[in-house]
Amino acid sequence: MTLAEGDQLAPRAFQVTRADLVRYAGASGDFNPIHWSDRVATSVGLPGVVAHGMYTFALASRAVAGWVSSTSDIVSVTGRFTRPVVVPDDDAGAALEVAGTVASVADGLATIALTVSHEGRQVLGGASAVVRC
Repeated sequence: MTLAEGDQLAPRAFQVTRADLVRYAGASGDFNPIHWSDRVATSVGLPGVVAHGMYTFALASRAVAGWVSSTSDIVSVTGRFTRPVVVPDDDAGAALEVAGTVASVADGLATIALTVSHEGRQVLGGASAVVRC
């Protein structure tokens, strides 16, 4: 894989549904009701059921995996949670987009600045990935 500083990587789109949250809860063991109950989520000040932060992070990592030749080329993926992804109780769910721009290339490693957004607003701050190139 050849990357150059300034390269724009094709955005990846993901739909997050309530069914995805149920599956993720089972896989991760995180059964916090803010991820499945509107009543509980709104009672703690959230606008509704929200996706697990680590599920959102996993989707960002999946986008990175799609940009590289092999998952073994991924050195690290970092970021912090800045905004929840609200997942409506319908079949469409919530749209999440992950875009990347190569920020730098040095010594066989590329740093990719990630933009992870929902409804046009970033949900991960300071997100980046380092990949072998």
